[in-house]
Amino acid sequence: MPKGSWREFDNSQATIRPYKLPSKLNTEEQPVRVQRTRGGKGGKTVTVVSGLKIPDLEAKNLLKRLKAKCGTGGTFKGEFLELQGDQVEVLLELLQKEGYCPKRSGG
Repeated sequence: MPKGSWREFDNSQATIRPYKLPSKLNTEEQPVRVQRTRGGKGGKTVTVVSGLKIPDLEAKNLLKRLKAKCGTGGTFKGEFLELQGDQVEVLLELLQKEGYCPKRSGG
């Protein structure tokens, strides 16, 4: 066989698959969990909202609205929203009005 006659990847464009963007989850499809916890908080009760797959800016705006409706303080830590006090029932209603499908987590 003469040199250069082997062409394994002759038509390289045919083997390249187009990149598909991951489908963005609708707010109704996101598994949002609301949980009351005290661990590692100095004995204080906080309500943690987890499972939100939204950009940081949108999460901070959501947290601001939730804090105003609950009348408490709170913070945004990584992928969790934390609100002071036992706000589980209130947050379940507010998140449902925002278009999410929240569920209670834990006891």
